[in-house]
Amino acid sequence: MAKENKSFSSDFSLKEVPKSQQKSWLSLFSIWVAIGVDLAAVILGVTLAKDLPMTEAIWAVILGSLLLALICTITASVGAATNLSTSLITRYVFGKNGAKIYSVIIGLSLLGWFGVQVGFFADNAKTALASAYQINLPTWLFSVVAGIFMVGTTLYGYRAFSRLSEFSVPLLLALMLLALFIALHTHSIPLVHTNATISFGAAIALVVSSFIVGAATQPDISRWAKSQRDSMIGTFFGMFIGNAFMIIVSILMSKALGSSDMMKMLIMIGMGMPGIIVLTLTQWVTNTSNLYSATLGFNVVFSKMKFKQLTLILGVISTGLGVLGIYNYFVPFLNVLGIFIAPVPGIYVAEFYFVKTEFNRIKNQQDPQPFVWRSILAWVLGTMVTYLTTAAPTGLGLFALTQVPPLDGILVGFIVQLIAGLVFIKKGDQESEVTD
Repeated sequence: MAKENKSFSSDFSLKEVPKSQQKSWLSLFSIWVAIGVDLAAVILGVTLAKDLPMTEAIWAVILGSLLLALICTITASVGAATNLSTSLITRYVFGKNGAKIYSVIIGLSLLGWFGVQVGFFADNAKTALASAYQINLPTWLFSVVAGIFMVGTTLYGYRAFSRLSEFSVPLLLALMLLALFIALHTHSIPLVHTNATISFGAAIALVVSSFIVGAATQPDISRWAKSQRDSMIGTFFGMFIGNAFMIIVSILMSKALGSSDMMKMLIMIGMGMPGIIVLTLTQWVTNTSNLYSATLGFNVVFSKMKFKQLTLILGVISTGLGVLGIYNYFVPFLNVLGIFIAPVPGIYVAEFYFVKTEFNRIKNQQDPQPFVWRSILAWVLGTMVTYLTTAAPTGLGLFALTQVPPLDGILVGFIVQLIAGLVFIKKGDQESEVTD
């Protein structure tokens, strides 16, 4: 037991999660609901409330969240089957040298978003305290305090992350349901018909796009599942409920109160302090997830460093970026990194379920190859298609496949990996027959 606790300090960042530490579906469910109930969902909700009639907006959220939950459930199942993080999975899929490229890209992307969220939280917290209680504190102070709590939670890995989610989910759901009840009880939703400024299909695409790049890092959480069944139940219902709940609440409150700012809406109905609690918990859980996956990615590159040491270093750097106002300048660069990440889940899903060659190395306890060129080819082609279908200024926007550019990348990565892998297997079988 002592040996097991010692290894736990690394959060199994460079090995399989052992059976004794694996969790039930409820643990994964709590995490994904908590991540889904965040400020990005609020922003999307008020956008849909403004651009669509209420019924259409709600149906777009339900259908988009179902599609997103299905995609994430499939990618999560790979982590549950292998009990490996996304970055360790890519060591076999792309080769140990090829995976370092992915690990750096995903690490930089998530660290960037950590800094953006810290800055975003600081601005909203400053506004909330000033509006509700006339307390004026410098923005950088909120950034530093937020960074300390978020980094502190991540230092203790999945265990602290899971407990934070289990504590925050009931509270968040209760507070938001109470806020919705008060808003609808004190204000009626106008009967005026809202003219649609975007199509119903585009609205579904927005819902799916809101988290689809996160499908790539599902194994970072699902590797802790006791079974693929636990992973599928926890991920599907957690993603669907978490993603749909906050967006729908935001749509209804925005329609009733005629505002596009959730914090101001909560203050309007006399829930200033609960609003600050909601703001704090939503960003806390989401950013802990960002830093956790970023550390797992960089740990593959800096394999001699302990998980906690690396978490602390990366947390200090990304918090510093938040204090400096990274969210005002860095978002376009982060969107570009998302183009490179998009094809990856399609590639490792195709390899795991259909090609299987590289995952057999895990079963046979073989080391990964230096490079897996067919996987890198699928990655390059998937990235190119994502770039071509992404609207300017991030991409070129020359054509559209599914109306969701990251989903285009996933599908192209999946198809190319499947075809290249099957050709590789057939060629290997023919060479074996000739040798015999």
